[in-house]
Amino acid sequence: MEVHLTPDQKAFVRQAIESGRVQNEQDAIREALLLWEERERRRAEILAAIDSAEASLTRDEGRVITEESMRQLANDVKRRGRARLTSEQSSRT
Repeated sequence: MEVHLTPDQKAFVRQAIESGRVQNEQDAIREALLLWEERERRRAEILAAIDSAEASLTRDEGRVITEESMRQLANDVKRRGRARLTSEQSSRT
């Protein structure tokens, strides 16, 4: 496969190599593709969750939203986000 980068992209890759962030052009492209794959996986998860939520609402399985339930939801989202961030950081090292 042949990949054509813009001049700015080439400079970005060159800078990453010079700084030691990546070893060569292939490593830079590989890392970019891994990030893209992860983003697409997350996107698919979000779309599946939306589909599931819409189906749940269609079945009248919704829940009442209160100030307390929103606080609990926010805390849960923060907890899961921090756990995911920690996991991603440890897998990169």
